[in-house]
Amino acid sequence: MPSSRIHRSLAGLALGASALMLAGCFAAPPSSTAAGSDRVSVAMLQPPRSGLTPFSDDAFKLARWRTAETLVQLDPAGDALPMLATAWSRVDPRTWRFTVREGVTFHDGTELTAAHAADVLDRAVAASPPPRILDGVDLTARADGDAVLVTTAVPDPLVPQRLSSPQLAILAPAAYGPDGRVDPVGHGSGPFRLTAAQGTTAATLDRHDGYWGEPARVAGIDVTYVPDGTARAAALRTGTADVVEAIPAGQVPVLDPARVHEVPMPRTNTLYLNTARGPFADPAVRAAARAAVDRAAIIAGAYEGRADSAAGLLGPALPWAADLRRDPAYARALAARPAPAPVRGVPITLGTFTDRAELPEVAVLLEQQLEAAGFVVTQDVREYAFIEADALNGAFDAFILSRATVLDSGDPVAYLASDFGCAGGFNISQLCTPQVQQAVQRAAGTEAGPARRAATMQAEAAVLATDAVVPLLHERVIQGESARVAGVARDPRERELITSGTTVGATP
Repeated sequence: MPSSRIHRSLAGLALGASALMLAGCFAAPPSSTAAGSDRVSVAMLQPPRSGLTPFSDDAFKLARWRTAETLVQLDPAGDALPMLATAWSRVDPRTWRFTVREGVTFHDGTELTAAHAADVLDRAVAASPPPRILDGVDLTARADGDAVLVTTAVPDPLVPQRLSSPQLAILAPAAYGPDGRVDPVGHGSGPFRLTAAQGTTAATLDRHDGYWGEPARVAGIDVTYVPDGTARAAALRTGTADVVEAIPAGQVPVLDPARVHEVPMPRTNTLYLNTARGPFADPAVRAAARAAVDRAAIIAGAYEGRADSAAGLLGPALPWAADLRRDPAYARALAARPAPAPVRGVPITLGTFTDRAELPEVAVLLEQQLEAAGFVVTQDVREYAFIEADALNGAFDAFILSRATVLDSGDPVAYLASDFGCAGGFNISQLCTPQVQQAVQRAAGTEAGPARRAATMQAEAAVLATDAVVPLLHERVIQGESARVAGVARDPRERELITSGTTVGATP
């Protein structure tokens, strides 16, 4: 039986069992028990890992609930927009000045000041571990009247984008304890006030009527953490949840198609080829691997059609990438690639990991395609914790990785530098060429905006011209929304979900 049919059959069987046990899996807070409530019920994939401290990845939950806010936010292209800061300017090559919004009151009644915003940024720098967006960044902040001066050790054109990271959200002074702990309950500034955080079980938020911006249109948000994908799908199907994160593809056939929305993610499933040693040290052999790949078969077989074929490293989650890929200079860079070499009986090792369910199936499909081209493939599939070190040390001829291409700044240059720069910390392909190094450095030094995006795409072209990587597909996340909810954000960066404009109505 084809794997996609197996997924569908198991989905149908599991859904029935899950619906019977749903009360035990989806323990919604008491305030959200009846359809027709003016509150939104949300089933989230992962429970908090760090007590909802904003210095951790839990910050993205606070952002998706619109309870914690940052100085800056991003538009779909990744350009900076005002939030708790109304304007900014570059004072000198290393210093930026951010004017703090007046009239912002935190949920506990205290007022936002520039001095407090600067203190929060300094606390973030001192946190252990520090927020990911500050990795390798030497940053200090101080108040200057109604503004915050942010200074970096070296010129950084992405400071405004960095300050958009949910991990640099500004909470009320009372949120920050002397022991380094941060308590977000009742201490945000957004349109929803976090009133209860029940560990790894649930969270409750109420509308904050004193919000400085557009007030929320619903009375509150009731969150339950439901790690089991079948249970999340059943919550949508039975009306227990209005909004459901990350529905497994295998559950989609048993749901109303009108309730399912696919959101392109800035995540690319990529085949990395070892350029330093082994068969793929030869560019023509790398070209043979590229030519062997059938993306459509991988998408149909491992993702049930719910992914986008990769024309490059950056996918539809970055709406500007496709247009810039049409630049003649981009095509010229790819035209310089060598022709594929004939391959007969060339042995290669192909690695991947089990933590993302689709990757072992992608490995099986790629093995078939590469062997049809003449390679002899030996697979090595382990848990990620037990394979990462070998992958980074170049132990494999080829490695399949699902990789986020846009990090917390909303900018992909850091990913390009990490994965393909000579000193990159995630350089699985062991790639180091002057052309790629110069292109990435040029992009990194370019000011944010159209010029930086153009330089980024030229860096992508330089990487692809080496055939060090074969982009396979761009992943999507499947978001469920009930018939009674509208205005839910479908955000590729996973920073927004319930917004001031979200509404609920009676179930049809």
